[in-house]
Amino acid sequence: MTHAERAARNKGWTRGTTLVFLSALCAPAMAADAYSTDWAKAAKSDARLLAADGALAGFEIRLAPGAITYWRDPGEAGVPPTFDVSGSDNVAKVEPVFPAPKRIKEQDGSEAFGYDGGVVIPLKVEPRDPAKLVTLQLDANYAVCEKLCLPARAELTLTLPGAASPYASTVQAALAAAPRPVEPAAFGEFKSDGAGAWRLCAAHEAGPPRDLFVEPPEGWWVTAAPAPGEGAQDCFALTLRDMPKGAALPAPLRLTMTGGTGPVETSVIAR
Repeated sequence: MTHAERAARNKGWTRGTTLVFLSALCAPAMAADAYSTDWAKAAKSDARLLAADGALAGFEIRLAPGAITYWRDPGEAGVPPTFDVSGSDNVAKVEPVFPAPKRIKEQDGSEAFGYDGGVVIPLKVEPRDPAKLVTLQLDANYAVCEKLCLPARAELTLTLPGAASPYASTVQAALAAAPRPVEPAAFGEFKSDGAGAWRLCAAHEAGPPRDLFVEPPEGWWVTAAPAPGEGAQDCFALTLRDMPKGAALPAPLRLTMTGGTGPVETSVIAR
């Protein structure tokens, strides 16, 4: 698959399943209680806002059985969620923190990076004035896929409390499931295996099998697959599949490794 074909897949959600585009408009969901909004209902999913404390919230997506939604890098198809908080009050900045993804096989043989069952995406909030409460007004767009792929939208408004909420542990657990940033040397040994090919080896860790997710610059496509290692190592082969016309190495790569004792991420320069 060329970069242009892959870009078309992601932009147009061209998949092996039937695509249906629906109007995703919904009425704004206000607070269901002091610490959460009502569920904003959409096909195959519901979404709501949860407050953890005055500077931390969570965007929760509840998925129907068999449905999936996407990580910040959706993989070979799909679209990542987007968050607009421009209508918020007393907000200087909001940073979404994505829990580590799964690699999900699609019916056409492609791979998506995302979540099934549901996910809570923590939102780190920086108030303009720490002495005042934050009212978070979130316009979220995300995609939900099963046999049909559908856009979903949730318009949510919630005032964050001045103290910890009953949902604090839920949001904190999602925050703990996000990859932990580490220096490249602590992540593993990254080296070139030739033009457009690299190898990443990390010390083996007990726990679930390791997986590697690669986020290249916009317009590039780099895949990762398990590779044999020497001794107690978890190794991956990285391959440059496509890049924009006129582009050339070196290129920055954001690497996320899951499994083992917990997810970690780092940034390297591919030469």
